[in-house]
Amino acid sequence: METVDLIITNAIVLTMDEEYHIYEPGAVAVRSDTIVAVGPADEVLARYQAADTVDAGGKVLMPGLVNAHTHVPMTLLRGLADDLRLDVWLLGYMMPVEREFVSPEFVQLGTKLACAEMIRSGITLFADMYYFEEDVARATAEAGMRAICAESVIKFPTPDAASYEESLEYTRQFIERWKNHPLIIPAVAPHAPYTTTGEILEATANLAMEYDVPLHTHISETEYEVENMRQQEGMPVVPYVKKFKLLDTKMIAAHCVWIDEGEIRTLHRHNVGVAHNPSSNMKLASGIAPVRRMLEMGLNVGIGTDGPASNNDLDMFEEIRLTSFLAKVASGDPTTLPARTTLAMATRIGAQALHISHLTGSLEPGKRADLILVNLDRVHNSPRFQRDPDGIYAQLVYAAKATDVTDTMVNGRWLMRDRELLTLDEDELVRESEYYAREIDRFLLAREGSLLSKLLALGGAFEEESFEVQAKVPIESIQPVLQALRQPEIEIIRTRHYRQYDTYFSFSEPEKDHLRYREDHFIDEHGEPYNVRARLTLIGQTRERRYQHEVVLSRSRYFAPAQQSLRFYREYFKPAAELEIEKERLRFLINYKETEFFINLDTVHEPALGHFLEIKSRTWSRRDAEAKSQLVVELIEQLGADPDKTISRDYVEMIKEMWA
Repeated sequence: METVDLIITNAIVLTMDEEYHIYEPGAVAVRSDTIVAVGPADEVLARYQAADTVDAGGKVLMPGLVNAHTHVPMTLLRGLADDLRLDVWLLGYMMPVEREFVSPEFVQLGTKLACAEMIRSGITLFADMYYFEEDVARATAEAGMRAICAESVIKFPTPDAASYEESLEYTRQFIERWKNHPLIIPAVAPHAPYTTTGEILEATANLAMEYDVPLHTHISETEYEVENMRQQEGMPVVPYVKKFKLLDTKMIAAHCVWIDEGEIRTLHRHNVGVAHNPSSNMKLASGIAPVRRMLEMGLNVGIGTDGPASNNDLDMFEEIRLTSFLAKVASGDPTTLPARTTLAMATRIGAQALHISHLTGSLEPGKRADLILVNLDRVHNSPRFQRDPDGIYAQLVYAAKATDVTDTMVNGRWLMRDRELLTLDEDELVRESEYYAREIDRFLLAREGSLLSKLLALGGAFEEESFEVQAKVPIESIQPVLQALRQPEIEIIRTRHYRQYDTYFSFSEPEKDHLRYREDHFIDEHGEPYNVRARLTLIGQTRERRYQHEVVLSRSRYFAPAQQSLRFYREYFKPAAELEIEKERLRFLINYKETEFFINLDTVHEPALGHFLEIKSRTWSRRDAEAKSQLVVELIEQLGADPDKTISRDYVEMIKEMWA
């Protein structure tokens, strides 16, 4: 007889191989980290003897589950900002908190907390994407799990890199150090097309091909993302990333909710693996992925939990069940995605999607001993019918729960026996996680009380440390002013024509600042728009001093480029009320008496306030401001307006007074 290290016998063995062999009673023989035999119990016991023989007591013995897409350190962000749209959730909360808190220590703790949860859920392999991915790898290896660890690369500064070039170098070094690890496969993760550039995508693809490692990314998660890609690039997401060679890599495409049949064919032709994330897609209302069609067309589609901040758990049994149910309700066909197929997506097909089915995903000789035992003797699993040999798959998919997993093994090593974790201290992990929860609470509570803090949290906000002298006066028509601008005392340096669409956010406290979202539509000489610029302006109590004729010295405001939609900012800032203004603006930069001024000729259409002349000039001292205030009055007279009619109120204040 041959000697092995371990035999597990007296089990219902689900191999999840291509032929879906079931052995009852069955046995599996393990030597070191590898399966050497799978089959009927009497045959395995007749051929092998082991130092350790485990009687499974009729439990299901099956491959460990494959979590095809997640962000495991985000266990520490679980429940942080629920019930929001994806863009608001990600850009308004997750990324600002990550910039503040994510560190190697944060990542290691979050990973170990996730590993504890996943081991209990019967997960033996996961595909991760985050920052400080080397620390994810280190914590995962300590816990004893198998993982594809993909370092995130995006166009913004991240917690572990000031630029994408730094991210790429970090990733390169990470790959080189971990390339031949028995449990960890290093990888590269351009986060998504909308958080990267073509240059970044191509650089990450080249890196993945150079080292022959997987490339993990988000593809077509939301309809909004896809529509933006069509508008900006004139094509869907998959052809776009193909341009930059992503499909030439061992690509793992997470979500793929909004891909069409042509894109599915393209992904299949390039052997791209897809990670379906039902809970996350439902919670964020991203949509229902065309899983049935992807499988019909030959794609390898695995199942993922996504991160615990958008799920909010790492329970693969729940994901398996939802995968089947979603496909059925989306197709209107209860025969869609039968239980056996769904379970294969969470095991063998999931491993194929991650490009490592040669190592794991099924119980077959030569593969690693990544396996679990599941107890089906609980009340929610009873009774068990014997008529249909495939009934065991339905029982696991539709009735079983993560708590039914009693034992978990990875690479021939027990990580859990009889529901007891062997490599992690759960109590200590929970205590440490509560510390971060309190610190993040304090950070967000402070931020939520300040519009400026919320604006700065988005990134890109700036304040120009200057002052402006400004005055506004109503006029009957802009034509006389246009004529007056031609006098020789006035030198026109530059002219601009805009249509401006302003949305003012106001808040419940009367003294609180306003926030303005402005779209500037640049108009050419033919009256047609040729460019659009959007930005946010924080408008507070900015008046410093009032001069003659209501000429005002005001402090410069905070600005930020508005890179998201108006809907995003509405949901992020949660204003108590909104006010919209539409106006036509002719803007002139002029030189008058060796002093530069901006002249705005405004026609406010909505609401119909009429025409206005506005004059502004930057200043750096109070003495300079006084001199310029006198010149402003002169200019008003030179341009044919009445200085006595000068007003200091903004348009939004005028409208509120009109409606009061």
